[in-house]
Amino acid sequence: MTALISGSMAFDTIMVFRDRFSNHILPEQVQILNVSFMVPELRKEFGGCAGNIAYNLKLLGEIGIPLATVGADFEPYAQWLDRKGIPTDHIKVVDDSYTAQAFITTDEADNQITAFHPGAMSEAHQVRVPTDAGGRVGIVAPNGRDGMVQHAEQFAAAGIPFIFDPGQGLPMFEGEELLRFVEQARWVAVNDYESRLLQDRTGLALEALAERVEALVVTLGGEGSRIHTGGRVLEIPAVKPAALVDPTGCGDAYRAGLLYGLLNGLDWEITGRVASLMGSIKIEQAGTQNHGFTRDGFRMRFQQEFGTEM
Repeated sequence: MTALISGSMAFDTIMVFRDRFSNHILPEQVQILNVSFMVPELRKEFGGCAGNIAYNLKLLGEIGIPLATVGADFEPYAQWLDRKGIPTDHIKVVDDSYTAQAFITTDEADNQITAFHPGAMSEAHQVRVPTDAGGRVGIVAPNGRDGMVQHAEQFAAAGIPFIFDPGQGLPMFEGEELLRFVEQARWVAVNDYESRLLQDRTGLALEALAERVEALVVTLGGEGSRIHTGGRVLEIPAVKPAALVDPTGCGDAYRAGLLYGLLNGLDWEITGRVASLMGSIKIEQAGTQNHGFTRDGFRMRFQQEFGTEM
């Protein structure tokens, strides 16, 4: 089954700082912040929300079609997607731009500082939501501003239910715009910080926002997640990873789990746990698209972690 994924495609440069940012940033001096972090570890990876979600969904046995714009430097990434069986039909190359680039520094407490160059992502509105690709569900993840707006409108017009996942793109929108996204979406997914910002900008409490969609998902990192649905709040436990290696891309892995549950008609208790396990598996590996598993292996681990079958 197929999901349509509006989101960024990016090259990630990931660096590890073997200390804590808090040990080197003086709160009373942030107005004149001028710091340098020595990062002996550096990797270049394929990333971006659409690419990461599609990769994770493919591991689960479903197809995710990225809806994105990229630069003239995209060819190595395109070859990777082809090898992984991820469609590239709705990825448009903008010849005079770079593919989006993320420069991510992670400290020992898994805090991250990211610099992001949008590049061709800003032209995401050039790609339309296809109505003939078999998409049963969609997601509007961080992408170019106009692309996010237009893809939400196109999903709604086509009657394709979608998740609104504003992520790092949330600060680009004012309250009325965010409420429009919520009204068009069937589901909303945010992390704890984003949920607070969403409430602040819209002027609505989380409970009021949850009443406007079928489910509102709030991820809480190592504390699991909460799913507000049908007037209830489901507490979804976190899965303890075998190793804490790299948190980059965990949110995208979690959202692939949500899409898998929606595509397969699973209830929210199971869907949330699939998403939770996906995030845990991702954090055990460096990079956003380097982890892997067999579907039988995933089902076995799911049963071991939660004491029930998928």
